[in-house]
Amino acid sequence: MVLSRAAARSYVAAAKAAQRRHRVDGTGKSPSPPPASQRAALYVHWPYCEKRCSYCHFNKYIPRGVEEAAMRNCLVIEAQTLLRFSGVRRVDSVFFGGGTPSLASPHTVAAVLEAVAQAAHLPADSEVTLEANPTSAPSPKLAGFGAAGVNRLSIGLQSLDDTELQLLGRTHSARDALQTLAEARRLFPGRVSVDLMLGLPAQKVGPWLGQLQELLRHCDDHLSLYQLSLERGTALFAQVQQGTLPAPDPELAAEMYQEGRAILQEAGFRQYEVSNFARNGALSTHNWTYWQCGQYLGIGPGAHGRFMPHGAEGYVREARIQTLEPDNWMKEVMLFGHGTRKRVPLSKLELLEECVALGLRTDVGITHQHWQRFEPQLTLWDVFGASREVKELLQQGLLLLDHRGLRCSWKGLAVLDSLLLTLLPLLQEAWQQRVPSPVTEG
Repeated sequence: MVLSRAAARSYVAAAKAAQRRHRVDGTGKSPSPPPASQRAALYVHWPYCEKRCSYCHFNKYIPRGVEEAAMRNCLVIEAQTLLRFSGVRRVDSVFFGGGTPSLASPHTVAAVLEAVAQAAHLPADSEVTLEANPTSAPSPKLAGFGAAGVNRLSIGLQSLDDTELQLLGRTHSARDALQTLAEARRLFPGRVSVDLMLGLPAQKVGPWLGQLQELLRHCDDHLSLYQLSLERGTALFAQVQQGTLPAPDPELAAEMYQEGRAILQEAGFRQYEVSNFARNGALSTHNWTYWQCGQYLGIGPGAHGRFMPHGAEGYVREARIQTLEPDNWMKEVMLFGHGTRKRVPLSKLELLEECVALGLRTDVGITHQHWQRFEPQLTLWDVFGASREVKELLQQGLLLLDHRGLRCSWKGLAVLDSLLLTLLPLLQEAWQQRVPSPVTEG
């Protein structure tokens, strides 16, 4: 592929910005790790796409034209502002999601990373992930992202069946996907993740398992299995509602998932989270922060974040949602330095509920030490140890509660949602018994 002069200039600028970022990073010696309240992951939302996929309900827009310089400037400003508001001194990972962030230029990625490195410590070996679609990620552009500081790719492959890809509204073919995957693995060896969807309308178990086996001949060390979720407002939802497509069969989807995870286990993959599988230690450290209830800042239109505002008393965290529509978000950023539309303080109980619901998605679960970070007085034994329902789940081999902590078994991970229907009410009950209800004035 021959590069245009404009693209070549963009890649050179990205590489120079990345070099400046490494100089900002300092001598190569990491400072002593700050406390958890001063560490966070950073999510950057690129809201634009070439086309809206038939299943997608994310915050994305199909613009006639993108003023990338303006968007880049606003992403930089908001990153600097929220890092200052949060008091975060170290950013452990950065994830560029969307939308389709591979439509952005490497220069934009480099500018955001440089701004982060100037406002906080961003170690040179931090995981920096970018989501890429096969049709928007030619090899020279992938190399440009690498020069900008990206060191991990997440490729939205979704299917290796062209008919299914058309049903999903994807702009690539199975051949495009495998070609992009091969180039990505050449440029980012051991650092490429792919997504495969299951539970599509009219999808059968055998052919889907064939796709998975085919993908195993081409994939790297990280793979995600996602079941289709029909969301109101999407084209697929409307087609199923109108009867032009059959509704997905949940029993077939469960069979695909169970057989698929067994195939991946046999291929040497660790199921470290309900939907995510890795071998050779290629876990996503950014997503691990979410599942461990760590702090994260959300930058860009519609991005979500959860962090403790700087100067807040006690261990308080708030959920933040940025303004959805890109043009309005940019106006707010230029006026206020950020486009936060909604701030919701999280109670201690809500934080513990998240700790349970997210922590149990992983094979490690919730260790006693991790739980004590959020609740040093009420232990996991206090909450769950005496419960008859939990004892039944332990006997059924779905849960484990021991000296390590609370976690799902291999069998339990597959039915986590049903387990949470038992566990979360127990947590709420234990919390109410521990904390007296406030007296209300009549």
